Amino acid sequence: MNVKIHPSILSGTIHTPASKSMMQRACAAALIGEGETTLSNPGKSNDDQSAISIIQNLGAEIEYIGDQIKIKSKGVKPVNSNIECGESGLSSRMFSSIAALSNKRITLNGSGSLSRRPMDFFDTIFPELSVEFNSNEGKLPLTIKGPLKPKDITIDAELSSQFLTGLLMAYSASSLPEDTCITVNNLKSKPYIDLTLSVIESFGLNVPMNDNYEKFTFKSSFHLPEQKRVQHTIEGDWSSASFLLVAGAIAGNIVIKGLDLFSAQADKAILQVLMSSGCLISIETDQIEIRKTSLISFYFDATDCPDLFPPLVALAAYCDGKSVIKGIDRLIHKESNRSITLQEEFGKMGVPILIQDDLMIIDGGGEINGANLKSHADHRIVMACSIAALGATSPSSIEDAMAIKKSYPDFFEDLKSLGALVQI
Repeated sequence: MNVKIHPSILSGTIHTPASKSMMQRACAAALIGEGETTLSNPGKSNDDQSAISIIQNLGAEIEYIGDQIKIKSKGVKPVNSNIECGESGLSSRMFSSIAALSNKRITLNGSGSLSRRPMDFFDTIFPELSVEFNSNEGKLPLTIKGPLKPKDITIDAELSSQFLTGLLMAYSASSLPEDTCITVNNLKSKPYIDLTLSVIESFGLNVPMNDNYEKFTFKSSFHLPEQKRVQHTIEGDWSSASFLLVAGAIAGNIVIKGLDLFSAQADKAILQVLMSSGCLISIETDQIEIRKTSLISFYFDATDCPDLFPPLVALAAYCDGKSVIKGIDRLIHKESNRSITLQEEFGKMGVPILIQDDLMIIDGGGEINGANLKSHADHRIVMACSIAALGATSPSSIEDAMAIKKSYPDFFEDLKSLGALVQI
């Protein structure tokens, strides 16, 4: 699917989609927590659908009731030995530890760029936890055979917090003969761990004591309640909303609803950047209004929220001066190497980007040109280029824009509802 984005002025109100980070974690918690869970406002992205498919294959029963999903589970009891994770990095890394709770041999696989993303974190960790493990030279497919036996371990979480999320989930649903600790070195993306811990608590699982994100201690006195029932609403997605907020800052006056201002989602930090860049923004309990205005350059450390890089680059393109974003080492193992793809695609639009050590320096405020752009099969690159194109001097085309289905399948329809001229 190719799209053409014309320069446009936006106006109107939009409701943000459900958080796929929350949706995938909620699916995992519903599976391991046993009992019956009702999810309201469920996500419908490709990653969300992958998570639903995974828990079905691991033994959960799924029923769709209107705009809710009912999940019944008796724990991890696989009905299929082959688990497809789609292109979801979180699902592949999180459900690896969860699948290892079973004593059956399970193979996890993925598609697209996921097959190239590193999984060698488990090479040393799984043997420590009595899990048999094979991989394709540190990448998918993975073959796992448990049952995982929690014990005191030390892990390095520099590559991704997603591996720690899976272990925290697995430990939180396990019977422990004694208090058990996961000691963590080099943890990045701490807000994502806050999100994991909040879901563990919401689902009545064993919440570990958090010692400054360096040690997580699970109490042996905890026992899962029998036949529990959980009602859980998936909150709005700050990651998707970040693109809409930037769109409002550079192309119109829009109102965004459905966001939790007290969310643990890392990408809520977009508000901080918008305010520092001089945006006209009004924040209320149930909505955020943002209007187009002249923007100034900013500095932001995105180490703990790397998914903000694409919308922030689009914002920086319209900020007068040189904006600096720190944390590009977190961009290598995404759907594309985002530091390179952002530099390449925004360069086509006349926005110079310099990569220097761990910094990305965007020289903004100049004329934005329409261009023929490529998605690099990366959903966030598609959205960043689309937002930037709204204020360009001429239309822009984006090849393979179908990549948005990974996280925000209604992105173009939502843009059109705000007045953007989009041809698909």
